[in-house]
Amino acid sequence: MKSIVITGSTSGIGFGLADSFLSLGCSITVSGRSQANLDKAYNLLAGKYETCLLLACSCDVTEYDQVQALWDTAKARFRNVDIWINNSGVGHPETEIWSYSPDLIKEVVNTNVIGAIYGSVVALKGMIGQGFGSIYNMGGLGSSGPIIRGLALYGTTKSALSYLTRSMAKETQGTPILVGALRPGMVATKLITEQYDGHPEEWERSKRIFNILADRVETVTPWLAKKVLTNNKNGANIIWLTKFKILKRFITAPFSKRKIFE
Repeated sequence: MKSIVITGSTSGIGFGLADSFLSLGCSITVSGRSQANLDKAYNLLAGKYETCLLLACSCDVTEYDQVQALWDTAKARFRNVDIWINNSGVGHPETEIWSYSPDLIKEVVNTNVIGAIYGSVVALKGMIGQGFGSIYNMGGLGSSGPIIRGLALYGTTKSALSYLTRSMAKETQGTPILVGALRPGMVATKLITEQYDGHPEEWERSKRIFNILADRVETVTPWLAKKVLTNNKNGANIIWLTKFKILKRFITAPFSKRKIFE
């Protein structure tokens, strides 16, 4: 049984991963900034799995002390932290760079970049101390692939996270720590739909592509969870939506009626 901490796991991919790991017999610490959302997530999971496998801990990843407290709480409950997943992330509606507000810049950068760095520092120190562990950072638009107009801020943070992940993998060579990236592709969560708030015409145009390439959380996260549990390679990129899969979906699109987004 592995003890796993997932930041930002009250909804979306994070919650899906928590559900998937629990179904595989792991113990899970879910976390989030909102106590109401945290309580809701805990109750949903507690209705399906033994509560001895489940812990909920409030954590704002932009506050270092809270990230450290998340590690300490999980370790005290489950003795060790085998896997730490930096999943917390926020997006933004399609916005031209010159229209960014200082508050938007701070929120996205602090959560997506600084939050992941805090999580990585805390987890690395703890895992080196206990002598083992794995850390995974959640990729997204900007990790690789095309530039999409209006999403420069979000994409920049994920590009920075990709560099962080590669650097961590290089610096942990020769240690018992594994570092990797999770690349779920396009997943039907609010991170996608919120990008088009206030832009209904662009959403209608983009929805056709999303229905070809996107997947539901419950499709992607069980696969990701199994790959994480079996991975033994430092620097691994665990990619769901591969180039081959993208090509295949476009080729078969005229004959397929995928409706991920109605």
